[in-house]
Amino acid sequence: MTYPFLEACHGRPTEYTPIWIMRQAGRYLEEYREVQKTADFMTVCKTPELTVEVTLQPVRILGVDAAILFSDILTPIEKMGMKVQFLKGKGPVLEPAITSMQAVDKLGVPDPEDDLGFVLESIRILRRELEGKVPLIGFCGAPFTLACYMIEGETSKDYSDAKRLMFQAPHVYSALLEKITETVSVYADAQIKAGAQAIQFFDTWAGLLSRADYQAYALPYVKRAIAYVRERHPDTPIVYYINGSATILDLMQSAGSSVIGLDWRHDLDTAWKQLGEGTVVQGNLDPCTLFLPQDELRKRVKDVLDRAAGRPGHIFNLGHGILPPTPRENAIALVQMVHEMSRRK
Repeated sequence: MTYPFLEACHGRPTEYTPIWIMRQAGRYLEEYREVQKTADFMTVCKTPELTVEVTLQPVRILGVDAAILFSDILTPIEKMGMKVQFLKGKGPVLEPAITSMQAVDKLGVPDPEDDLGFVLESIRILRRELEGKVPLIGFCGAPFTLACYMIEGETSKDYSDAKRLMFQAPHVYSALLEKITETVSVYADAQIKAGAQAIQFFDTWAGLLSRADYQAYALPYVKRAIAYVRERHPDTPIVYYINGSATILDLMQSAGSSVIGLDWRHDLDTAWKQLGEGTVVQGNLDPCTLFLPQDELRKRVKDVLDRAAGRPGHIFNLGHGILPPTPRENAIALVQMVHEMSRRK
């Protein structure tokens, strides 16, 4: 069975441009909100039956070309030894924040089968449910982004506490990143062994770094995690996404992923030219354009497709995650538009 998403990941021609949407399982879907009434976010992530249901919802409703495991990048962090909560109106809260070598020493590297078995069981069930329909994408947070949450203890606009530790206590920072890198490496490996057919590394906050700091404090760790996965699964596509990557695109490419995820601040054709024609790219419609009337949305979709110019190796996606107020009918229309307008004649 060949899938357009996987074919595109390998840079091969496809009948049409495949599309999936970051955060495609979420609050813009009434079906997801119904599940939320019965269980909080972390319970859904830890209950395979619920994880499977919300993972499948966008496949059934939108007709996307890939499913992505419903989980959270912080899931393995809890098993490293931190308390992780998602508080209404505040987002993730991690305790105690990592500020010293003593705190780093208390962290462990979780065993995926023993500590994160609920994730792997969800993947196994999903592979059976999705067989012959669409492929399944697994994912992990990249080391720098996870470190931001662990040091800050919560979400932030600038992650100044993380940067301060990075600069003032580099030995603590590097020790923490070593543990995180080992954790995400074995976690990604386990997801693929369980059945994930591609893996995406989310480095959401790496765009906050200067080129020099990205090269020194983030790139070496994600590069090592990607290499770990590639060595063990050479045929499994690896997607690497950074929000705000315009100034570090060449460095991002050197991390070694199969696919470069572009945020919406790039012109797709300009970014692709910079990366090189043989590169596979994913993206990159602004999530807010889904608030436009559908005739205007169609123009934005056409612009992205025109910039891709029908070249193999393009996976259509938003430049970041879909927003909760997004009209459901526009998300459905987006998928239909991409399929219709990109179909090869």
